[in-house]
Amino acid sequence: MAPQNLMSQPPATQLPEDTEARKYLDEHSPEDTVRQFPWFCAAWARLAKNALESGDDVTAYAFARTGYHRGLDQLRRSGWKGHGPIPWEHKPNRGFLKSLHQLSRAAAAIGEADEAARCAQFLRDSDPAAADALT
Repeated sequence: MAPQNLMSQPPATQLPEDTEARKYLDEHSPEDTVRQFPWFCAAWARLAKNALESGDDVTAYAFARTGYHRGLDQLRRSGWKGHGPIPWEHKPNRGFLKSLHQLSRAAAAIGEADEAARCAQFLRDSDPAAADALT
């Protein structure tokens, strides 16, 4: 018989729905979106991705870090205690998870290997499905 983990796991954290901001991002640039919805992590993640793709790793790092920190604030307000699942399947969580992924990429691009590895591990610990989907 395989050993059982008797430690209870924290419940999965699900960020609130963000329908208005998501619709705005679908119809406008990420720059315009962060002007209207500065808390919306998905727009910051998109800015970071675009900056990385254009070779501007320092700007990408700043955008990704902003999305990451905005997401941490939202997670804490949603009851997250610094650990536990942040499911990829819950679409409002994806902006944070994408920001975390872009932060890992941007950190690697500027030579911050330790931070890149920490962020990649945090993404995998949050939800392996997120890491698989984004890498």
